[in-house]
Amino acid sequence: MSTTLLTRLDSLAHWRRLLDRTVEQLVAGMDANGLLDAPARALAAAVRQRLASDRLVVAFVAEFSRGKSELINALFFADTGRRVLPATPGRTTMCPVELAWDAQQPASLSLLPIATRAGGQTVLALREQPELWREVPLPVGDGAALADVLQAVTRVQKVTLAEARALGFWSDEHPEDNPPVDVQGLVEVPAWRHALINYPHPLLKRGLVVLDTPGLNAIGAEPELTLSLLPTAHAAVFLLAADTGVTRSDLSVWRDHLGDRGCERFVVLNKIDMLADPLLDAAAVAVQVQRQCHDAATTLAIGADRVFAISARQALTARMHGDDAALAASGLQHLEDALVNQLLPQRSQVIGRMVDDGLLALQQHGKARLAERLRQQADQLHELRSLRGKSSARLQLMARRLEAEAAEFEQCAPRLSALRAVLLRQQQAVLEALSGDRLRDLVREMRRSSQAGLFKLGAGKAFARLGDQLQASVVAAGHALDDLEQMLRASALPLNSELGMSLDIPLRPALDAHARELERVREGYSRYVGITQRWRLAQPDFMDRFCRLLHSRMRVVFEGICHDVERWGQQVSSQVDTQLRDRRQALVQRRESLARIRQAEDGLERSIAGLESLGAQCQRLASQLEDDVDQLRHLAAMPPAAVAPGLAPRSTHLHLVAAASAAA
Repeated sequence: MSTTLLTRLDSLAHWRRLLDRTVEQLVAGMDANGLLDAPARALAAAVRQRLASDRLVVAFVAEFSRGKSELINALFFADTGRRVLPATPGRTTMCPVELAWDAQQPASLSLLPIATRAGGQTVLALREQPELWREVPLPVGDGAALADVLQAVTRVQKVTLAEARALGFWSDEHPEDNPPVDVQGLVEVPAWRHALINYPHPLLKRGLVVLDTPGLNAIGAEPELTLSLLPTAHAAVFLLAADTGVTRSDLSVWRDHLGDRGCERFVVLNKIDMLADPLLDAAAVAVQVQRQCHDAATTLAIGADRVFAISARQALTARMHGDDAALAASGLQHLEDALVNQLLPQRSQVIGRMVDDGLLALQQHGKARLAERLRQQADQLHELRSLRGKSSARLQLMARRLEAEAAEFEQCAPRLSALRAVLLRQQQAVLEALSGDRLRDLVREMRRSSQAGLFKLGAGKAFARLGDQLQASVVAAGHALDDLEQMLRASALPLNSELGMSLDIPLRPALDAHARELERVREGYSRYVGITQRWRLAQPDFMDRFCRLLHSRMRVVFEGICHDVERWGQQVSSQVDTQLRDRRQALVQRRESLARIRQAEDGLERSIAGLESLGAQCQRLASQLEDDVDQLRHLAAMPPAAVAPGLAPRSTHLHLVAAASAAA
């Protein structure tokens, strides 16, 4: 196991925990000082949830027998003293395998029977049904017993041709790709559909998730693997055989599944020990290796710095025996250095930008609340100072004016209710156009239209029409939000001028990012409905799985849009409610102040001094909020490796102000 990789993942995990605890302190301080409402709390909770649940997913992708499992053994299991994942010649890993660690669950191997494919449910949905999985405890600390248990991922079973066809392992249109039939007329298929390994490895404990894939070009490859699991990976390690380079089958896997992915991609030429030639010296062999790397980079159209020549078997043996020279010769360290220096910094930048955006939104919300408090306190101070040395008639005049203002303020309630009703009605209209029911109807319509013609050749047109309809829905939602934003701004102007309110309508949510994500999903799935995929489209269950997975991905995009629209509406409604409540509270305080003034002559001065103190405290709080947010943004922008391992979260100023307020 690479000490550097472990150290950098440790730094990333410590940096996330430090950010989470510091954000927690900031939110607690803002809450103690009355600077948060429900939408702001939801925003803070979303930032903390993202920090707590963030994981780094690395997928190992290749055709059969390229050495994926052996490379995973060298990276993660060398400390057991033996080969743990099956990595013998021929087909080894027969189903997708996920390696991760959940401290809430025991160390175990969970296996999903292949028969569940016939039911049509996705693996993601079946994760919520533990009774369907076979769970086997893992003997942590016993390498031999652990290897025996994990042999289960290589298990196969024999089924009839009808069962193989129903499970997707037999194609009548492409008989050349079908598995062989034995003398009893049976076909060999994997015993398991998916495997989950919950193992307390140091790297997995720090948030790393490893996805080991079987061959993707084989008939019967799990559709969810290519339609759901691979697109969510943050990095993909693509393995080739060093002696053959990029074969036609390898190139097909790359183009179909990795060529246009947005994740970080690394190419590994494995088994360089196979190039050893007793008739050539070491320099000549090195030239051959370099030529293979150059050819692979050119063929796959990827930078040469992303291609690595290694020997996973040599690396595993070297780590098991502590042979540093052999480990250096295996080339594994170069791949680990690339993961450390290219993948991890990019991941930390994504997390840092997410935290920075959340902090700026929280700061803007807190400053708006403080500005409103200062304005109200200034109004009260102006009235109280004007009462110094005035007669009782003046006090009565001020009391009548206060009551008149209170009556006028209460008359504005119907206008605010009307504004809120219009906002709710228009917002609901936007949400209905993007609802899950409408999306489901459109996907069903695409499913029906795709049946047109021989071999489902209408699927491409139906998919394109669906994409146009969904993009049109997003564009229409944007126009509707523009109209709603203009209406709200026009309605806020008279309320601000006539009633002295400070309604500030926030910019409506931008839908550009969601539109780009929708287009990315559309482009990513379009390859599965092209004419080259007609043999897959002709399979009775492929379109069903395709539509379910497509609906799941599209629903995430539309739910994101709806979430943004709802949060925007909540911000507007909450602002109206907050100012209405604060104004009522201010009127109550003014009545109480006048009553105290009538009771005692010195009550006026005490009230003025109290308001002045509160005003100064609000100004200090605004300054300290800005300092705390700046410190947190600086921490979010720091490289995780630059954060001292033992550094504790710095206490925020806001806690000190809250404590002082409580003491007063």
